Amino acid sequence: MKKLLFSVVLGASILALAACGTDEKSTTGSDSTAEPTTLVVGASNTPHAVILEQVKPILEKQGITLEIETYQDYVLPNQNLDSGDLDANYFQHIPYFEGQKAEFGYDFVNAGGVHIEPIGIYSKKYASLEELPEGATILLSNSVADHGRMLSLLEAQGLIKLADGIDKTKAELKDVVENPKNLVFDHDTAPEMLFQMYDNEEGDAVLINSNFAIDNGINPLEDAIAIESGDSPYVNIIAVQSGDEDSKEIKALVEALHSKEIQDFIVEEWGGSVVPVDGK
Repeated sequence: MKKLLFSVVLGASILALAACGTDEKSTTGSDSTAEPTTLVVGASNTPHAVILEQVKPILEKQGITLEIETYQDYVLPNQNLDSGDLDANYFQHIPYFEGQKAEFGYDFVNAGGVHIEPIGIYSKKYASLEELPEGATILLSNSVADHGRMLSLLEAQGLIKLADGIDKTKAELKDVVENPKNLVFDHDTAPEMLFQMYDNEEGDAVLINSNFAIDNGINPLEDAIAIESGDSPYVNIIAVQSGDEDSKEIKALVEALHSKEIQDFIVEEWGGSVVPVDGK
């Protein structure tokens, strides 16, 4: 892995002793002379980087220093993983990850799922979906990878119907076959800007990813007028370059994230607006 740093101090010390011809045994063990391995992981601010901060002391006990690089967007973390500036990233759900691989040819692997962030529908104008008027404007992400998830939530709430037989994780606006309230879908806003649109009371309802909601001080469980169910397929994962999933550092990272200590922290910190998982 390009960013992993390994110490050669012990080997150099042994060679030096041999060259001096000393008969004394070295009393310095490998644990006391070896520099820790550094693992660089890119992450969204919340909840990803917050969770990783809790993992740091667990990895330190194993001689692994965790360095966290934070990002505000969904593009650079994969670009930087591909270039080798990161050893792993932790910000994206599986459908987005698969879409990015297909679009850009990234040779990435899902090293393990960590949590789900239920997506919510928010409105400052209406207290429930039932109050949405005829022709209401619904603001969606401009990320096509988010559309299937958002449309599936709208369908689950009875606002629209998607075509039968499609893969709903890949649904697009053209797949909407029933729209009883003639909702207008505005999908020109970047995911990270949807909170700003909500805060400015743009549109009648806004669908916001929970990481951006939490990052801006709103509680999905309390503030959303509707929220995705806990059995969502949109699990946030640790992504790595192919082959790195078997490294001891990545395995240690994933095991720490699946530990009871970290899963309990997720539940206690976000009270159900972030839901831990224990597998891929």
